Amino acid sequence: MKKLWLAGGCFWGVEAYFQQLRGVLDTTVGYGQGQAVNPSYEQVCSGTTGHAEICELTYDEKTLPLTKVLEHFFRIIDPTSLNCQGADCGTQYRTGIYFLDKQDKPVIEEFIKTRQTAYEAPIVVEIEPLACFYRAEDYHQDYLKNTPGGYCHVDLTKAIPEERR
Repeated sequence: MKKLWLAGGCFWGVEAYFQQLRGVLDTTVGYGQGQAVNPSYEQVCSGTTGHAEICELTYDEKTLPLTKVLEHFFRIIDPTSLNCQGADCGTQYRTGIYFLDKQDKPVIEEFIKTRQTAYEAPIVVEIEPLACFYRAEDYHQDYLKNTPGGYCHVDLTKAIPEERR
């Protein structure tokens, strides 16, 4: 079992996309990489806390290796868009890959380096050790499961049937 934290715009879509994949054991949405302690959604949206909307991903690395997690992540984000994904704009919607396991960093960096050749613009995805993560309010957890037809900038159909639970 491993953990990785992904910021890909609105955390509702990132969570819903990864929840459907084989090998994903758990997801939790929250706020990370900012200065405020245990911020509220309203504080994060103000842009003053420095936090990004993040999805904590717990996964089975034997079923879903780190490189596959990253491939999925790149399916659902525009890695060249700074602080904006879909209609969501602001520093809280930046893209990022955050880790605790130091062995993940070179794998992530190599993945980004290899992917850069597919883009004319530079990839602006943050790659950092996780500084902090605070669980978001309950109504954000499993939001798209609990709110059919709720807003989502992520195309949930990008996971092919063989990859789904």
